[in-house]
This record gives sequence, C-alpha cells and structure tokens, in this order.
Amino acid sequence: MMQSFSEAYPVWFCDIWGVVHNGVAPFPLTVAALKRHRAGGGTVILVTNSPRSNLGVETQLREIGVDPASHDRIVTSGDVTQVLMKLHGGGKVFHLGAQRDHSIYEGTGVVRVGLDEAEAVLCTGLFDDLNDRLEDYEPLLDDMKRRGLAMICANPDKIVRKGERILYCAGMLAEMFAARGGEVMMAGKPYAPIYDLALAEARRITGRDIERPDILAIGDGPETDIRGAADYGIDALLVAEGVTDASEGLHVAEAEVLKAVPHARIVATVHDLAWL
Repeated sequence: MMQSFSEAYPVWFCDIWGVVHNGVAPFPLTVAALKRHRAGGGTVILVTNSPRSNLGVETQLREIGVDPASHDRIVTSGDVTQVLMKLHGGGKVFHLGAQRDHSIYEGTGVVRVGLDEAEAVLCTGLFDDLNDRLEDYEPLLDDMKRRGLAMICANPDKIVRKGERILYCAGMLAEMFAARGGEVMMAGKPYAPIYDLALAEARRITGRDIERPDILAIGDGPETDIRGAADYGIDALLVAEGVTDASEGLHVAEAEVLKAVPHARIVATVHDLAWL
C-alpha cells in the first residue's frame, strides 16, 4: 500500500508522536517506510505540534533511536510559535510548560519573565505532565485572565499517548483558558501557518513548485492531523494506533473520524506504515 502512495504523492507531511514513535521508542515499520519513500526520490517533512524548535525535536528523535535518514526536514509548532512570540509577546513572556521546552527561545531574543512583567503567556504544556492534574492550573489561568494576558499555545494537541499512558498537552490548557474568555493564539496543526512552512520547505528541498495534490498528510490525530489536512486541501492517511481508537477495527475508526471531520479526504486507514 505505501508503495502506491509513494508513487502518487512525492511529498509526505508526516506526524511524529503516535506515528513515528510512541514517546519511548520508534515504530520500526514506519521508519522503514519513510526511508524507502526517500530512497525512491520522495520527500518527507515531519510536521509536529511539538513546542520545541526543529533542532530540539531532532535531538529528541536521535535520543530515542529514530534514524535521521527517515526524513528531510522537521517543521514544528515551536518554529511557528517563535514568530508569534516576537509579534505579540513584546520580547517578554511568562512560560507555562516544562523546562525541556526552553529550546524554543534560542535565537529569538525573547526572555522568560514572571507573570507581573509578562506581556503574553507562552504555553508549551503542563509544568509536569506526568504528575500534575488539570485542576492544579485553574488558579493560574484565572490570574492570567484577570491580567488580560493572551496565551500563545505552542502545541494545539490536547492529549498524547506516551507508552501506555495518556498525557495532557498545551491544547487542553488553551481550551480551559478560552472557556474563561481568554485570548488564545494557536501555532500548530490544524492551523494553516505550520502547513505553509512545511510546503515552503518541501519546495526548497526539491527545487520544484510542489502543489497540494502532490502531498499526503500522515497522522493519527482527528482534530489536528486529519482536520488540518482537510482544511489545507490535502489528502490524508489515518494511522489508527496513536490517539485514534482502532480497537473495533480500522473501518470503524475511520468512520468515527469522518463523523468528527466530514470534509476529511482520507485515502486509507492503517495500523502502521507497512510497505507492501
């Protein structure tokens, strides 16, 4: 199956977490398929809602054993966030998220400050996504709303699977803040800016005028990967092993996603990117 998709779509926009790895280890069949697509002349842009910079994500992938030959370039919501920080943060932001995400500030000139000095809040996730509870953040979100601070959400994902655990992401805090009437600016999927950047990179790498029919989006998230592809006008391959539940079969999983995203252009639903 992936062989035919490689022929039909020279450029793949592939999600990372839930497709390339599970937060602990790579998925070997997926990595092998990405490498074969590139070996046959295809281009792979990894498009992720990670709040880190592309260099930070590249380091993370190497640490858990993802072969660098699996992709040409990484585009992150952190890359898009850097632009939003400069435009709306005034150079001073309060960081809501883990210390591991601090690579997002490198080279921006933006500094982390306390809430009293901040001109905006950058949310990359929970301070401690392994142990914190969502209700722990309600007083902070209330305080941010009282101060009239906007939230720049570096990761629109609400949940992610890490091994066998489900963890909350920045998108969940953004939803809670928006429910309070707070202003939220989203950086990653399903919003267009991250796809614009990925498309620009694909054109730069190939030296060709890549168009939307040339692109296949690969992902597991209905509200991020699949909705983002649909809104951007590109076909999608649903990997039903990440946050999408495939326990009742692939056809059922696809039908559930299409209920949520009726304009999605899903060309196939698979367990993994096995090359046939």
